[in-house]
Amino acid sequence: MTGLAALLAFGAVFLLVLALMGGDGRVRSRLASLRGQPGGAGSRSQADEEQLTVSQRMVAPIGSALVQIARRLMPTPLVSRVEHRLVLAGEPMSVNTYLVLQLIVPAAFILLPLLLIFGAGMSFTTMTMFFMVGLLLAGLLLPNMWLSQRVGQRQHLIIKSLPDAFDLITTCVEAGLGLDAALARVAEKVEGPFSDELRRMLRDVSLGKARRDALKELGNRTGVPDLVTFVNAVVQAEQMGSSIGQVLRVQSDQLRVRRRQRAEEQAYKAPVKMIFPLVLCIFPTLFIVILGPAVITIMQDFPKGG
Repeated sequence: MTGLAALLAFGAVFLLVLALMGGDGRVRSRLASLRGQPGGAGSRSQADEEQLTVSQRMVAPIGSALVQIARRLMPTPLVSRVEHRLVLAGEPMSVNTYLVLQLIVPAAFILLPLLLIFGAGMSFTTMTMFFMVGLLLAGLLLPNMWLSQRVGQRQHLIIKSLPDAFDLITTCVEAGLGLDAALARVAEKVEGPFSDELRRMLRDVSLGKARRDALKELGNRTGVPDLVTFVNAVVQAEQMGSSIGQVLRVQSDQLRVRRRQRAEEQAYKAPVKMIFPLVLCIFPTLFIVILGPAVITIMQDFPKGG
């Protein structure tokens, strides 16, 4: 009976998360219909409406209510910070989905063990209380840790692709291409999140946004200091009427220098980072291998000596 209750609770949480994740797809489908593309909500037939899943019909309203609760509980500055971090992570989910996950995950970490404890007839001791507090803290930190990991991973991929991308941009500009054409060429040749951001920036420019503003938004969406420095240098060169090619060459060379300095810094940190694995893992094993036979021999010979 206890296992069934825990299974039902887990299923409810899973369906709720599934409904929230599916909300992003419905928004994209609606946008596609507004653009007149096939497959949008405007072209959906009655048969398609009848094929909506149970999560979309029953759990989605619960998700909407939780979104309202999360919006009321979260301060506006915190919501804005979450929005910015999701942008830095490449927008893996909507803000509403993340806010609800911040409510659901701690609740699930608390409710499921409570169902198991009380269902099994166990007493609620002090140790159990500390265990539940630990689970609550883990549930509160888990979404934030996941988002931080996504941000760090995406920024690492961008930083890794910047030197080659900057060299290609510089070569294209020095060969006579305009800056937009050079960025478009790089977006075709380079793979990863940086090329996606370049395509988004070029799309904004084609829709009428000033290139200066589009470049600044590109730097803000990535949060990579090297890219922000590059954007500021290009914008300032355009405002001052300086040569874009010369500025790009200087920025590319400086990026190579900073990349070499970061590599040297990581190399200097390596011995310090190796201390803890050596002390905790390698040295104890080494002592066991070296001293183990001697200790066994002494233990076997000690009674004989007595």
